[in-house]
Amino acid sequence: MNTLPWKNPQRANALHAALAQRILIIDGAMGTMIQRHELTEADYRGTRFANGFDALFAQEGHHHGPGCGCEGHDQRGNNDLLSLTRPDIISEIHRQYLQAGADLVETNTFNSTSISLADYRLQHLVRELNREGARLARAACDAIEAQTPTQPRFVIGVLGPTSRTASLSPDVNRPGFRAITFNELAEAYRESARGLIEGGADVLMVETVFDTLNAKAALFAIDDVFDEIGARLPVMISGTITDASGRTLSGQTAEAFWYSLRHVQPLAIGLNCALGAKDLRQHVDVLAQVADTYVSCHPNAGLPNAFGGYDETPEDMAEVLREFAQSGLINLVGGCCGTTPEHIHAIANIMRGLPPRVVPQLEDVA
Repeated sequence: MNTLPWKNPQRANALHAALAQRILIIDGAMGTMIQRHELTEADYRGTRFANGFDALFAQEGHHHGPGCGCEGHDQRGNNDLLSLTRPDIISEIHRQYLQAGADLVETNTFNSTSISLADYRLQHLVRELNREGARLARAACDAIEAQTPTQPRFVIGVLGPTSRTASLSPDVNRPGFRAITFNELAEAYRESARGLIEGGADVLMVETVFDTLNAKAALFAIDDVFDEIGARLPVMISGTITDASGRTLSGQTAEAFWYSLRHVQPLAIGLNCALGAKDLRQHVDVLAQVADTYVSCHPNAGLPNAFGGYDETPEDMAEVLREFAQSGLINLVGGCCGTTPEHIHAIANIMRGLPPRVVPQLEDVA
């Protein structure tokens, strides 16, 4: 356990106080909302990247053309880049979720690690994307909090899973091969965490964890960064049950996932993505029984349909999650893929007045 003081004691204490009083609402999907804008390649590039390279980092005298190494990398779909090229869109999405009732908004940084950004040859933007992603979310939270000062809003600095897995081989013919090492993952996460903290995140969340070893690398890196700055932030962890087997991609049940990470003493442990609320229910129940910390859940709006969309209505999703709360399973709840401000509004309304899960006092298993 890291015993450093809170970086911002007032914010950390306000978050703990809110969690003790009620179920807190996390925002919904960023990608779903971005898709509504039907953005083009030019939108993603903006003026800074319009010529196929980063104009702020081009070497003096650079002559862009075939063979220079800059061409051939479309940016369309690189949602994190919009924090730099279309910050108006990202800010507006945060605002909509906050107005819908979110207490916590997630930064637009799911893929802002050097590992994921390598697909776009933009590894040099890691710290900037995380810093600006957190800054945009911070500004949105501060604006609405100024209107309702008795209800603080919090920024969750998101650290995504990357596209690599440290536990499994991507080559069935070479089971001992790994495409990434623990140290490489940790170094990537350090740079991302630094940016999120600089941008004003209240919490860091290692989310959509499909490989617990990846999560351990992220948490190790976070601890290193806390030591660097001499202070800490609350940390959340959210895993992903990938299919009906009830296990993560690296083979752990929800219970095993918790016990693998319990030593970190996170603010919250939870599950998100891959499944809708109905299918996640039994696994959230397990966490609620074994975790002596807060439990979060932000599921998809059901399972994807034949066209890759999500059909669960805000009302249907809210009703399912109401039962989670009535059964004493959750402390934080929101939405993942397919969810919108309409979903978050319905969830926030239905959670109003329902008591949060009581954190159990469990015997130490160490």
